[in-house]
Amino acid sequence: MRKEILSLTVVFLLLANGSLAAIGELETVIIQQDYAASKKLALALLDKQGLSPQERHEVQFYLALSHLQLGEYKEAKNIFEDLISQPLDEQLRDRSYLGLFNTHYLNEDYKEAYKAINKLYEISPRSSFMSLIYLKLGRVNLKLANWRKASEYFKKIISDFPDSMEVHTAKQLLEERQYFAVQVGAFLDRGLAEKQIEELRQKNEYAYIVETLDKENRKFYRVRVGQMTLLDDARQLKSKLAKEGYPTEIYP
Repeated sequence: MRKEILSLTVVFLLLANGSLAAIGELETVIIQQDYAASKKLALALLDKQGLSPQERHEVQFYLALSHLQLGEYKEAKNIFEDLISQPLDEQLRDRSYLGLFNTHYLNEDYKEAYKAINKLYEISPRSSFMSLIYLKLGRVNLKLANWRKASEYFKKIISDFPDSMEVHTAKQLLEERQYFAVQVGAFLDRGLAEKQIEELRQKNEYAYIVETLDKENRKFYRVRVGQMTLLDDARQLKSKLAKEGYPTEIYP
């Protein structure tokens, strides 16, 4: 029923106001983070006539973004790769490369993620997304244990883009130690963090607390396990802790 409603919505918007209105509706659903709905809406829109090549590319981008947010990495990757092979305007091209990076990064394919973001850095040196590009270059270099290179990108954000949305994250990542750990919890209450620490130590895990501040200056007590020099070791620990029911993420 929802799919039929979305299809009718697309038809109505195309008839009443043209394709721009339909794409606007799609953008609204994306902003609302209803990615299952945005996926259906994008597919319905692509089935209809009347889209210009640029509009079709926009819809494909949102479809790929929906796949990405739903964890459908293969589908997202295929669309992003197809998009960057097309003649796109600069904004959409850069967004598509960023989407491709995110697809590889979230799928923990860090070498391919590096290739994607480094290519964007090369072809778009004056991108309006440069502070974000630096952040992603820094993040993926951390995963590849290129600590010094990562630090250079974070410092570049702080010096060149002091008012950007990325500067807070860059400062935090600069404070990360040069080893891998698995984060299993983040608490505003230190007591809850210490309780989880004790639970992990009873399982003979090396667990500890890292204190951080968010953008609202709230202090978080992050519970992390291990201090490893190799990413593969961190991945093995992540898999083990995930099987024990912990929400896991590798840092940095």
